[in-house]
Amino acid sequence: HLIHYLRLSHHLIVLNYLINTFDLYQLESISSEDIKVTDAVFDGVEVRVFEPPARGDESLKRGVVYIHGGGWALASARTSLYINLCRIMADSLKAVVVSIEYRLIPKACFPEQYHDALRATKHFLQPDVLAEYSVDPSRIAVSGDSAGGNLAAAVCQQLSKEEDLTVRPKLQALIYPVLQAFDFNTPSYQQNRNMPVLPRHVMINYWLYYFNANHDLAHALLINNHTALDVGQALSFRGHVNWTSLLPPSFKKDYKPVVQTTGKPEIIQKMPALLDVRAVPLLADNETLQLQPKTYVLTCENDVLRDDGAMYAKRLENAGVDVTLDHFHNCFHGCMIFTLWPTDFSAAFQTRSSYIKWLDENL
Repeated sequence: HLIHYLRLSHHLIVLNYLINTFDLYQLESISSEDIKVTDAVFDGVEVRVFEPPARGDESLKRGVVYIHGGGWALASARTSLYINLCRIMADSLKAVVVSIEYRLIPKACFPEQYHDALRATKHFLQPDVLAEYSVDPSRIAVSGDSAGGNLAAAVCQQLSKEEDLTVRPKLQALIYPVLQAFDFNTPSYQQNRNMPVLPRHVMINYWLYYFNANHDLAHALLINNHTALDVGQALSFRGHVNWTSLLPPSFKKDYKPVVQTTGKPEIIQKMPALLDVRAVPLLADNETLQLQPKTYVLTCENDVLRDDGAMYAKRLENAGVDVTLDHFHNCFHGCMIFTLWPTDFSAAFQTRSSYIKWLDENL
């Protein structure tokens, strides 16, 4: 299994190298006089906490729970790319940032990553824990990028349904989130099917690894055999991912839907998680979406996941949620974290600035 994982593609290997070797080029120390960085365990889950200095008026701080990306398989709260992002967030927002170190593939597969993120977030939301970190219970955001955006959306959905919670997130902020495995032929999947850093076949393989499934199913997923018209389990979800009605014309362009008449119902039987909202938040019902907090969704044009985020934003808007869709025409998947030499891209600073500005104005 591990050997197959390493052979996935040169794209994944290069991405892994970029993410995990940046400690060699780290520009800032982990801790400084301005931002205190500590490691903790929240309900059995490791986290890294970034705390800005106390202000003179001793007012409570804002709080952000951050969940890193990497296809549920790569990166870490302890890599320099995410340390740098969380430090800047803590400093810019004067907020306590909790970065969750959830378990990764292949040591853990769905739903373990989801459970880690949910447990750590619920622990932080406890009034006594918030008081320990001097965080205002009414000013907390849950956020994440890519696979972390997936986990952030799933966590917010679950939190919204737990009646015994005394503290709930004020905001959710999702950065190019991966939200569905129902349709691998949305316009953005077709348009960017061979686009670095995340080609379509790599994203499909991430899903298969997340579900600990047989990789022989990759081609069937690619042509949407798992959600063909004769797959009864998928019928009730089709409207939730109907991009012909959920996407603006500028996203749809001239692309056509790929809907198979006959497919392979056994795929859903082998991988029921394909239709599990804890893994695919875009499939949530309208009643759940109505309960979601004010939402920010960042999407990039050169990204197979562009339409995942745009469809979720539209469904939330249709459910009455206050949503900001922040689309970047010249940016690519994963760009926001690449602000350190030797990959300090202008796209990274552009997207990060817009994301932090929205948090600052709304949190």
